[in-house]
Amino acid sequence: MSQDSAFDASIPVLTEVVTEPAAPAQEAAGEQLERRATERWTGEEWSVLERRVTERVLQQLQGRVDFVLEQRVRDAMADAMQRTLEVFTADLRAGLHEALGDIVRQAFAKELEYLQTRVVGSADRAFNSL
Repeated sequence: MSQDSAFDASIPVLTEVVTEPAAPAQEAAGEQLERRATERWTGEEWSVLERRVTERVLQQLQGRVDFVLEQRVRDAMADAMQRTLEVFTADLRAGLHEALGDIVRQAFAKELEYLQTRVVGSADRAFNSL
């Protein structure tokens, strides 16, 4: 570093002032603030702080809870709808199978009756013509 005429040796440089990383410095500042608050704050001030912190935490959690809840409801609804669809499909298939069986039986019975009537009628006519 070049020597500047405006450089004052009595003013410390940054590397002389900052000797530890920023995170420990922030922790130390936080501890210092906590110590002062513990020594000086009244019960009412602590109550105000508690209420504010509680509100912030609840607001942050509410968004996360809403997301998780919505996702779980979606998953549960999808599972329930899938099971319902499977049961509905099986019931519909069984109902159609039964209905088709009834239709075929009725058609077969009518056809037999028709054929019997024709055969008996032809036999009666043949018998009567004798």
